[in-house]
Amino acid sequence: MIARLSLSVLLFAVMIYAWSEYRRAPAVGFASVLASAGGLYFVWFPAHATALAELAGIGRGVDLIIYTWVVISLLMLLNLHLKLRAQMELITALAREMALASPRLPAQKTNFNPSS
Repeated sequence: MIARLSLSVLLFAVMIYAWSEYRRAPAVGFASVLASAGGLYFVWFPAHATALAELAGIGRGVDLIIYTWVVISLLMLLNLHLKLRAQMELITALAREMALASPRLPAQKTNFNPSS
C-alpha cells in the first residue's frame, strides 16, 4: 500500500507539472498528462495492465509498462539530441555571422628587445 501511495503522489506531481508546462509545449504536456494518468490507472488497477499485456502478446503487465517506458525514454532522448544539435548549429551560424560582421586586423607585433 505504501508503494501504491508513493507512486500515486509522484505521478500526480508529474501530472501537475505537465499541465503547468502545457502552454510552453502543448504536445509534450498533453502526452505527459496522458502518460501519468495511465500510470495512475495501472497503479490502482494492476490486473488491467496484465490483461492489456496479454492482449498485446506480452506475459505480464509490468513488462508492458517497462517496454513502453523504454520506448518513451528513447524518443525523449532522440528529441533532446535533435534540439541540442539544432542549437549547436545555430550557435555556429551566429558566431560565423559575428566574425564576418566585424573583422579585425591582427595586432601590430612589437619587437621586444630586453638588451636595449
